[in-house]
Amino acid sequence: MRTVLQSFVLLAVCAGCGGGATRTETADATTDPTTDAATPYGCPAGTTATLGNLVPLPVAVTVDGGLFCLPATAAIEVDPPTPELLAVGQYLAAHLRPATGFALEVRGATTPQPGNIRLTTVTEPGLGEEGYGLTVSAGGVTVSAAQPAGLMRGIQTLRQLLPAAIEAATPQPGPWPLATGSVTDQPRFAWRGVMLDVARHFFSVADVKHFIDEVAYYKINRFHVHLTDDQGWRLAITSWPQLSAIGGSTEVGGATGKFFYSQAEFADIVAYAAARYITVVPEMDMPGHSNAALASYAELNCDHTATALYTGTNVGFSSLCIDASPTAQFVSDALGEVAALTPGMWLHIGGDEAKSTSAADYAAFMQTLQPLVAASGKMLIGWAEIAHTPLKAGAIVQHWNPYDTTSVQLAVQQHAKVILSPANRAYLDMKYDGDTPLGLVWAGLVDEQQAYAWDPATELSGVGESDILGVEAALWTETIATIADIEVMAFPRLAGLAEVGWSPAGSNDWASYRLRIAAHGPRLTTKGVGFYRSTRIPWQ
Repeated sequence: MRTVLQSFVLLAVCAGCGGGATRTETADATTDPTTDAATPYGCPAGTTATLGNLVPLPVAVTVDGGLFCLPATAAIEVDPPTPELLAVGQYLAAHLRPATGFALEVRGATTPQPGNIRLTTVTEPGLGEEGYGLTVSAGGVTVSAAQPAGLMRGIQTLRQLLPAAIEAATPQPGPWPLATGSVTDQPRFAWRGVMLDVARHFFSVADVKHFIDEVAYYKINRFHVHLTDDQGWRLAITSWPQLSAIGGSTEVGGATGKFFYSQAEFADIVAYAAARYITVVPEMDMPGHSNAALASYAELNCDHTATALYTGTNVGFSSLCIDASPTAQFVSDALGEVAALTPGMWLHIGGDEAKSTSAADYAAFMQTLQPLVAASGKMLIGWAEIAHTPLKAGAIVQHWNPYDTTSVQLAVQQHAKVILSPANRAYLDMKYDGDTPLGLVWAGLVDEQQAYAWDPATELSGVGESDILGVEAALWTETIATIADIEVMAFPRLAGLAEVGWSPAGSNDWASYRLRIAAHGPRLTTKGVGFYRSTRIPWQ
């Protein structure tokens, strides 16, 4: 294997029908790969394919110079044929059948058959839980991994290697070529997340699932859901039903309705994400950002008077009453119920911008809260401000404010792991430029290069690679009201942030990336995903 060179686009080249294969590595080459018609799975003359437009960038690629075209008789072989791996195979088939029109039977097979796509955990590539190997030969495709999650990541690579038309929802003429060669890949960071704020504006189960599908394409593995804030409480809590009945009835702008998930609906989202090997991380923001709860239950207020519902966008004015006797029970009940709905290891408790909570009360609240999270069987995550209090072992701190580096340094001093979400890099609600109609500007303008061209290990003084659990993009929704808004603010920036989290240290190269992401324009369009068509990227 050889490491991918950042400045190159890798194309499969076959020098004429029946001719000898060559390998080219050039950023500007125009090639016309073809395959001998006598080859069992050959491609029509003039067919092209590339190994060079993958996002995130893989660890290593080998180019053989030939082509394989997926035949109509292809099947998806699964080895071993466990229910979990068969489900992974069905996921792949569901993404390939609409455009190809092929049956693509999913079946168990311990012996590979030519012309097929093979998914296997029998061959151990030694690349960890999410690593994979992908090999395309003249006779078929093999994706191998140690774990099913690795197969899922490899499937996303396979989808990107096929023509953009593979993402169509209706039959396309084909052919379906793949450049022969191999990819060996594994992530740099274990945590590659995206946060969606459903508290300020609410989004349906269907919209959330749609977004999960799009982030899975770029190998995101954590879906952080900001469920509660001043503007709304978005998850039904059986033991405190008014949280959703009252707190889930409004959103920013003043619209009214059923703006919350039932527990069954939320469990459906969790299962949908899990089928794509994405872990849902629920956030219940406390003790600030709590007006929806305070409006729902008077006893959570120090004056025992419920607040008015809030549909604005200011922050820092609300706080749970730390000394009120019902508060600890409320927190315990709410955390317990959400923990039971999420099999992942983590609960996010917020903790940011608690400007109306005294320092003493904040510290007392955190000391009460941390054992409650532990009792639920989860690990605690909080925004960076929690590092100003003593942290229990295993706590994770999420850096967000680029103007506050002290908090994350305090976290590291307490041996806490860090998730990096600096707003001037990773906040998808910041405007791309001065002409962007949606978004905010408090952290500056965040264009595609600003979101991509940084190294987490050198971003903050005193925070090194060993301190970092990973990176996470965040999409706050003060100005975001529809799934179309989500898409245009997330893409293409989220793809670049996904590469920051996945690809090897030292591989970050804007000149290479802008060409690779440009090739994703037709893919996003074919999938029906709206995106920001920045002039900084030469969209294909």
